[in-house]
Amino acid sequence: MEDFVPIWTLGLMSGTSMDGIDAALIKTDGVKIFDIGPATTIPYADSLKQLIRAALGSRSPSSILIQMITDAHFEAVKSLLSQNPGFEEKIKLIGMHGHTVVHAPNDKTTLQVGDGERLAKHIGINVVCDFRSTDVANGGQGAPLAPLYHSALAQDLEKPVLIVNIGGIANLTWIGRDENLTPIAFDTGPGNCILDDWVQANTMERFDKGGAISAAGAPNNELVEKMMEHPYFNSPPPKSLDRLDLNYKCIFGLEPADGAATLVMYTCKTIMAALQYVPEPPKRLFITGGGRLNPTIMHELSRLASVPVEPVEAIGWDGDMLEAQAFGFLAVRSIRGMHLSTPTTTGISAPASGGILHKAK
Repeated sequence: MEDFVPIWTLGLMSGTSMDGIDAALIKTDGVKIFDIGPATTIPYADSLKQLIRAALGSRSPSSILIQMITDAHFEAVKSLLSQNPGFEEKIKLIGMHGHTVVHAPNDKTTLQVGDGERLAKHIGINVVCDFRSTDVANGGQGAPLAPLYHSALAQDLEKPVLIVNIGGIANLTWIGRDENLTPIAFDTGPGNCILDDWVQANTMERFDKGGAISAAGAPNNELVEKMMEHPYFNSPPPKSLDRLDLNYKCIFGLEPADGAATLVMYTCKTIMAALQYVPEPPKRLFITGGGRLNPTIMHELSRLASVPVEPVEAIGWDGDMLEAQAFGFLAVRSIRGMHLSTPTTTGISAPASGGILHKAK
C-alpha cells in the first residue's frame, strides 16, 4: 500500500455506560501513532440519557433521538476545538462511533445511533461512522474494535501483554510475541454497566465512586457463581455481548453495598475466567476504562491474578480516552481501505475494512 501522510483525526466514543461522549485527537497514518492530542468528555444531559436508555433494544430508534445524539456529538467536537483552537485547521477527519442501542451479531444486527452526514455538514469536516456493520455482515461479532489500536500503541511493550477495557461491558486484547500474529480479543462479560444500574437504583449515587459502596459490602459468592453459569462464559471466542444480555435479577434483595460487592466480584471473576482462552499467560495486565478508577475492582483483580495488575497510565496511556482515540485511528484505516478487524479479534471470515465516509462538502 502506498505511503500515507499522517493526519490529525478526532475520535468520538459514546460507551455502554451512557455517561457521555469522549472526544480525543490523535495524529496517525492508520498504522503508527505519531502524536496524541488533547481530549475531553461531555456528559449527556439526564433527559438524553433517559431517551437512550428507553431506546435500548430498538432496531428503529426515533429520528428525534438520532438528531439529539448527533447534535450532542457536534457539541463535543465544538467544545474540544474551542478549548484547543490551534487544532481547528489541523483536523482532517472525524471517527464517530455513535451510541449502540442494539448489538445482536448472531442475528447479523448491530446499530449505533448517530448521523454521520449531519455531523459532517454541521462541523465542516469529513466523518466516518458505522464501523461495525461490515464486520457483522461478514460473520464477525462487530466487537471489540479497539484491539488494532491497542496493538499499535503496544509495539514497544514486553509481550505477551493483556489490555482489559472495563467500560460498560468489559473486553480484553491479548497481544503475543509474534508480530505477524494479530491480537486476540473478545468481550469478557460485565464491566461497569450493571454495577452503575444497581448503585443508581439502590443509593443516592450515580456510580460506585471510589469503590466506596462495594468496599463496604460483602460479595455473595453463591450468587456470583449462579450468574457465571450463563453459557456465554463457557463459550470460546470470538464472542461479544449486549448490555441487555446481562441478567442479574438474582441479587435483587441484597443490601446495596453487598449487591455492589457481588457485582464487582462478578466482573473480576469473568475477566479472570476469560484468560483460559488466550494462548499464553500475559507478563502484565493493564486496565483501561472507568473500571480502573474503582479501587475495589483493582484490588479484587490483583488478588485473583498471578501477574501485576496496573492502570494503563503506568505505560503512559490515557485510560479515559483510549476508545475515542481508537475510533480516530480506525477512521484513517477506513479511508485507506485497511482492515478494521480480523478473525482473531471479532471472528470475521477474513480481515475487512468498514465504516462509511460522509464528506463535509
